[in-house]
Amino acid sequence: MATPLILEGKCWKFGHNIPTDLITPTHITLRSIPEMAKHVLETANPDFPKEVQPGDLIVAGRNFGCSSGRAIAPKAIKATGVSVIVAELFARTFYRNGHEIGLPLLEAPGVHDLVETGDRLRVDIVRGTVENLTSGKRIQGTPPPDFLLEMLEAGGLIPLLKAGSRFFPEAESQE
Repeated sequence: MATPLILEGKCWKFGHNIPTDLITPTHITLRSIPEMAKHVLETANPDFPKEVQPGDLIVAGRNFGCSSGRAIAPKAIKATGVSVIVAELFARTFYRNGHEIGLPLLEAPGVHDLVETGDRLRVDIVRGTVENLTSGKRIQGTPPPDFLLEMLEAGGLIPLLKAGSRFFPEAESQE
C-alpha cells in the first residue's frame, strides 16, 4: 500500500534525545505490535498512547530514536496510526528503520520551536516543508533522497522490492 507524502494532522511534541528505549520500553517489547502501540512514549507523555489518533503527527527535537537500534520502535509508532514524524535530527538507524517500514520521516531543523502539542500541521515530505496551520508559520526541512521517497511511496522496503524499482532493476525479473 502506497504511503501518502503530504500529511496533515494534530501535533504531538516531544523533546530532544528521545531513545528507542523510551519509545518502546523494555517491558513491552515482547508483546504484540498492537499491544506495544498502547504503551508507545507513555513515559514521555502518559496521554499520548491513550489519546493519539490515526493521522496525528509527532514532532521532536534532535536525536530522535537514539541509543539502541531497536527496530521495533518505529513499528510500534506506526501501529498507533501516527502518519509522520518530523524531527530536528533522527538517529541514523531509526531514520533508516522508519523508511523501511513505510513510516514517513522528515528532518527539519528549527521545527521543535515552531510547534506545540495540539497544533495542526501540514507536512510535505517531497518538498520538505512543515506548515503550522495553527500559527501560520512555515519551515523548510530536508526531504529524503529519491531512493527513500520511492521506498515510502511503495509502502516500505519489502513492497518496493516486490514491485520493482529503478534502484533495483534486477529485482523486477526475479519474481
